Amino acid sequence: MENQAVDSLALGGSASDMTIWGLFIEADLIVKVVLLILLFASFWTWAIIFEKVLRMRRLRAQAIEFEEAFWSGGSLDDLYERMGRVPPDPMSSLFISAMREWRRSGGRGDDGAHEKVGLQQRIERVMQITLGREMERLERHMVFLASVGSSAPFIGLFGTVWGIMNAFTSIAASENTSLAVVAPGIAEALFATALGLVAAIPAVIGFNKLSNDLGRYASRLEAFTGEFGTILSRQLEEA
Repeated sequence: MENQAVDSLALGGSASDMTIWGLFIEADLIVKVVLLILLFASFWTWAIIFEKVLRMRRLRAQAIEFEEAFWSGGSLDDLYERMGRVPPDPMSSLFISAMREWRRSGGRGDDGAHEKVGLQQRIERVMQITLGREMERLERHMVFLASVGSSAPFIGLFGTVWGIMNAFTSIAASENTSLAVVAPGIAEALFATALGLVAAIPAVIGFNKLSNDLGRYASRLEAFTGEFGTILSRQLEEA
């Protein structure tokens, strides 16, 4: 009985540290791996969210600046020369790609109606390809946010189940069911579920907000593509 009491006291003392660091240190190896995975996912999620929120804010400001220059009534050729060959944002990239194709053909298509239609189709195709490429860059890492939002709770639940199994095994071995012995092991196990939710909730909210922002920005780019294509088509008809 004395040895059993000593063992129970040792078990209670080893699990008495209820801080976050204490719960991590005293957790099982599998639970520690789960916690580290969730911790990494949480940090990477926040990094992606902050980076994309700041980037979308910057892109909206650059789009407003470009649209003001585009619709100012100045020459498109002069605007193309001022912007150079390295576009600073996706909308400028659409403009430069279309103007590059326009200049390669001489901007005339005066060999016949068939040539004019072919030039217009090439310009539209170039802008669509550029639009797809730019949106693919902006949507990079969005799959990671969706994956974290959907899988992090289940990863945390796995850590919790594993931790509770180990806790009950330790309780059965010590033959002591007092709250001082049971509570620390259960707390260590539930810590995995809590961290899974901490990783998943921002990922879901960030994914929904960024998806909405990207959708609106894509619509803005598509609208510009249609308007610019119409302007070039009108110039072809005048030529």
